[in-house]
Amino acid sequence: MSKMIIMGSGAAPGVPSVAGGWGACNPDNPKNIRRRAGTYVEAAGVKLLIDTSPDIRTQLLDNDIRYVDGVLYTHGHADHLHGIDDLRDLNRLSGQPLDIYATKETAEIIRLRFPYLVVERNHANNPMFRPSMVVNEVHEEQPFFIKNLKIVPIALNGHPVHSNGYIINDGEIVYIADCKCISEEGLALIKKKPEILVLPLTTLSGQATHMGLDKLLEYVNIIKPHKTIINHMAIECDYETVAGLTPPEVVPAYDNMVVEI
Repeated sequence: MSKMIIMGSGAAPGVPSVAGGWGACNPDNPKNIRRRAGTYVEAAGVKLLIDTSPDIRTQLLDNDIRYVDGVLYTHGHADHLHGIDDLRDLNRLSGQPLDIYATKETAEIIRLRFPYLVVERNHANNPMFRPSMVVNEVHEEQPFFIKNLKIVPIALNGHPVHSNGYIINDGEIVYIADCKCISEEGLALIKKKPEILVLPLTTLSGQATHMGLDKLLEYVNIIKPHKTIINHMAIECDYETVAGLTPPEVVPAYDNMVVEI
């Protein structure tokens, strides 16, 4: 059995945000309290994180996650990357460097911003002072494996920095990060009906660099997953409002949401 935990379901400011407060979100609904986006996946015996938000420490603690086989990065924005230092405690527990996976563009951002944590594979780990990460560059539309788990990065378009999604376990899970649209090449690689499709919705109406609800539902109709999870919601997205605008098999995420497959 595979499992996914949406550890953080929010966009960059979180909900409530410092500037906007609760916005359109009902403060009495705990499902509207959102940390920044981060996801945990177990599939084919492999344990993974997708992105490391600035809230990663509390996310790992809340879900009792103390070991992963690797971290998949979708892009270099701070709300998806800047919790990377808190992976040091995973190094402490394992006594080994941790493999992280990113496209060339995102890997370059990691090396530029966090040069002190990048190590070679045979590096003697000393996590008392700094994390130890082995950077593995991956390529869109080209499969790679973590143990026996097949993963295919796919290109996403329209975001200010290079962004990609992942097809996991031959399409059992399809994870789409921040974007305006999915590339045609990426869509063509989703060849089977996913058990779980994760799509981002920052605001209902969309923005210049983010899809809105109409585009999201268009992708649901094209890809036809068994279940869709709406992720990455900002203060404009009240949980009950979004749930009321979508069919039963399309559901908004909330922090620490567990989906078993």
